[in-house]
Amino acid sequence: MGEPRKVRHGLRPHPPTGKLEEMRARTQSARTGGGPEAAARQHAAGKLTARERLELLLDEDSFEETDLLVHGREGRKFAGDGVVAGFGRVSGRPLCVYAHDYTVWSGTMGQAQSRKICKVLDLACGSGIPVVALCDSAGARLEEGVDSLGGYGEIFQRHVAASGCVPQLTAILGPCAGGAVYAPALTDFVFMVDGTSHMYMTAPELVAGIGGEACDPESLGGAQLHSSRSGVCHFLARSEPDCFRQMRELLDYLPQNWRERAKPVMPSDDPRRASEVLGAVADMDAKKPYRIHEVIWEIADGHQFLEVHKEFARNIVIGFVRLNGESVGVVANNPAYLSGALDISASEKAARFVRFCDCFNIPLLTLVDVPGYWPGMEQEFNGLIRKGAKLVYAYCQASVPKVTVVLRKAYGGAYEVMGSKHIRGDVNFAWPSAEIAVMGPARAVDILYAERLQAAPDREALRAELLADYVRDRASPYQAARHGYIDEVIDARQTRPKVIRALQFLGHKRAERIPKKHGNIPF
Repeated sequence: MGEPRKVRHGLRPHPPTGKLEEMRARTQSARTGGGPEAAARQHAAGKLTARERLELLLDEDSFEETDLLVHGREGRKFAGDGVVAGFGRVSGRPLCVYAHDYTVWSGTMGQAQSRKICKVLDLACGSGIPVVALCDSAGARLEEGVDSLGGYGEIFQRHVAASGCVPQLTAILGPCAGGAVYAPALTDFVFMVDGTSHMYMTAPELVAGIGGEACDPESLGGAQLHSSRSGVCHFLARSEPDCFRQMRELLDYLPQNWRERAKPVMPSDDPRRASEVLGAVADMDAKKPYRIHEVIWEIADGHQFLEVHKEFARNIVIGFVRLNGESVGVVANNPAYLSGALDISASEKAARFVRFCDCFNIPLLTLVDVPGYWPGMEQEFNGLIRKGAKLVYAYCQASVPKVTVVLRKAYGGAYEVMGSKHIRGDVNFAWPSAEIAVMGPARAVDILYAERLQAAPDREALRAELLADYVRDRASPYQAARHGYIDEVIDARQTRPKVIRALQFLGHKRAERIPKKHGNIPF
């Protein structure tokens, strides 16, 4: 056999043609946004540019941009129309992303910009990958009138379509005002940076002029306010790099879409590990408060817990842990704040988190230490019944594996709401220290034995005796276990291995839903 014949195509390298040079020039011009002076102003305001943000968020050299050369109606001075859009990777996983470019027309929304954003959102849903929005915009572009407003509506429609289909994360990295605030509010998690992020429906000058209330962007819609009072912000960051670090950490706990489960990691902890700390908590005086975080850390792999909504409604704690490498959502009453009682804010906070976990196949661990609902006229007048029912609805509808541990108090309707067997908790444990009853023993004894106590010569001695009898006979976890409402009373020190085994057993749970269009949540 002879040597293989060499194919000579006759093509030789040539210097770039005029068309190639034009393409490179147009691309380079578009990537500079509003130019060096506009970028300098952005930096002077303590903010990064859109492309700098994407470099920090995404894996190195993973961003692929779409619609770079799109122009708006104002002219052809700047390409891109105030938003950088495309897809990239975080920890090797693909996601879609768009970032407002404040250096171009202050990132205002025009028709061309909305089309770019809608295209990315459609791509995310169609491909089954998460979407991240980096918002820094002065709002609607006045020059485009109703077309700008229509663009917002198209984006809202896409966010609603993506809800429950793919995870949606939004970072507010500058102003976000007027109708623009609804897009972030429709996504799953909102991040804000202390000092530079602002969200409000009505501008401070209008609030002052119409309502007579003096305010500024920070006091009206700053990150601290929205993370602690309104609950709009789920994660508060110290800086933009810190914000992107938190976003990457959260994405590690989430699946790509509703058809998948979160990717497990190699277990970093002994699944059989016992905890003397939990034993000590169980032995504490039932009236003594403690931070529920201490319990969560002891149960979690490596004592790691990613808390969500940390500053809002602190009487309930929510967030993500890993148990034997698997992602798990945690809902827990916090006795260190309002005694762990449920109120309007806590109910809404937990309800939305439960629904998110159910959307994306993330099992739920509920840790119960709840004395009931927080009393007061303000709570009743503001709709505790209607808004508190959201948590009932969320747990009842959730079809993911649900494991519940009653730690200490579990009284009244609050007991039922917190993942009880009655609303289809799959595996329900209780510590020996648990008290499960219609109401607290002290109040119950005063009602049940009012006449007997009034006639007793030594009222306090009799009351103490009746109280001990009530706890033993009517409020102990063994009474609930007797009726099958508690599957097992466990040694508190063995909580971690018990929960892990239960979740492993429930790993292939399937729940049939009643055929219907959808339910009617008590909004």
